[in-house]
Amino acid sequence: MLSVEIHATSHIGRVRRGNEDNYLILNVTRSKAWTSAQADGEFVIESQNFEVDANGVVLAVSDGMGGALAGEVASKMAVESVCQKLLDDEDADVTLTPEAADQYLISRLYGATLYANYLIHQQGRSDAQYQGMGATFTGMGVTPEAVDIIQVGDSRAYLVRNGKIYQITKDQSLVQQLIDAQQISPEEAETHTLKNVILQALGAQNEIYPVSARLAPNKDDVVLICSDGLSNKVTAAGMQKIVTENIDQLSNACAELVTLANENGGEDNITVVLAKITGEGLSEPEGDEVQLELIDLGNIHDTADQNTAEIP
Repeated sequence: MLSVEIHATSHIGRVRRGNEDNYLILNVTRSKAWTSAQADGEFVIESQNFEVDANGVVLAVSDGMGGALAGEVASKMAVESVCQKLLDDEDADVTLTPEAADQYLISRLYGATLYANYLIHQQGRSDAQYQGMGATFTGMGVTPEAVDIIQVGDSRAYLVRNGKIYQITKDQSLVQQLIDAQQISPEEAETHTLKNVILQALGAQNEIYPVSARLAPNKDDVVLICSDGLSNKVTAAGMQKIVTENIDQLSNACAELVTLANENGGEDNITVVLAKITGEGLSEPEGDEVQLELIDLGNIHDTADQNTAEIP
């Protein structure tokens, strides 16, 4: 039986007046969900441990954007509407063929992401105070067979495996486009004036094209999903060090990651979800590359080059 140990937190940081980030932990079988509910200034870590069945466990981070309270509303709508759609889906009890069952959770998560985009977009169009609001969304569905990832925007997911760290998402941002075109280096991207420009977000446009991929879990894998309030302030090597040093106390790793981001400036909200995957029958890690299998669910983005090497 596969198990997943989860720790999540969302912190306002040192500069912002409000928290526009949110997270989701969802046990589909139990119809039980947790989102970021702490008041601004509180530092609360939500910890859960589940056995994973065929219905799966869903984790996500959303980073809102927009004037006044719009960003906070957008990220809250993102995680809550995805959760609602996954729990209310009329097809949830349909008997599936083995082929359809293999992609069942990621297909539903993909559809829920499109649903969230529609709701946020309509809210922005119908209410002037929310006009132009949007939110990133990076989600993960864990089943006994696979870890599936879905992404809209630039909230990142990393994998810590066998003492190494790998970035398993690709920023959907303007600077990443420039890196891919070899017009700037990754180092130049860190200080680029257009660093915060993303190519798509929930609610920002009528249609979105989430990127989806699949990862085969290995023994004691740890997946880290975060907003850019962490990834802009803590290097991948810094994340890896904190996670591996606290591999048996991941709630401590969650706290230390937020603390380090704040010590390095804390200009943005900081959200972290850590998930450790264990269970009998999981393979031991081999080699220094992580293979991501792209899942075609109507996605038209260019998602080439998804073999992920270790981050030095």
